[in-house]
Amino acid sequence: MSDHDDHDHDHPHEKLPEGSDELTYYQMMEVALRELLIEKGVFSAADVRRQVEDMDARTPARGARMVARAWVDPAYKARMLADGSAAAEEIGLEVGPLKLVVVENTPEVHNLIVCTLCSCYPRMVLGLPPDWYKSRPYRSRAVREPRAVLAEFGTHVPENVAVRVHDSTADMRYLVLPRRPEGTEGWPEERLAELATRDSMVGVAFARTP
Repeated sequence: MSDHDDHDHDHPHEKLPEGSDELTYYQMMEVALRELLIEKGVFSAADVRRQVEDMDARTPARGARMVARAWVDPAYKARMLADGSAAAEEIGLEVGPLKLVVVENTPEVHNLIVCTLCSCYPRMVLGLPPDWYKSRPYRSRAVREPRAVLAEFGTHVPENVAVRVHDSTADMRYLVLPRRPEGTEGWPEERLAELATRDSMVGVAFARTP
């Protein structure tokens, strides 16, 4: 976790190429390693398929359940901020061996998640990462000029609010607990969960307003 100063504007978000059938170096390495492990009997092709299907079934709705519960249950919120992994498992979300750290947006602090080295992402609660999260411009600029990056997403954080950038690691993932929108008093968890979007749980946006 680190706080970063603002710098001059650089370049817009770079989109990954679409419609290309050519494998990248790392994709070729993944295919070769997967086929070798299957050949050696470490796991089967069916095991790979089940894991892919399980990953595809994960969506931001999982993280939104945690956010909505925290908005209505202060005790759960405290447990979630103390141990995100345990809080996820408490409501039936499997997170595996990775450590999930939840950071809370407040009137004084706005949190933003990035992975500067690759594309580490809280897939266990948000599903697959968007292309922009994996792009080199986002990974570098989110650290150097977070306010400029946020502004490109239409998120304008007041100057008196600190922007805190959290760099994910191989064994640690972050999830942002966005601020609860005003005018939602008395709402049930299911309705509140609709306001917690993927982007708000990454920190590039605020939660939806009713």
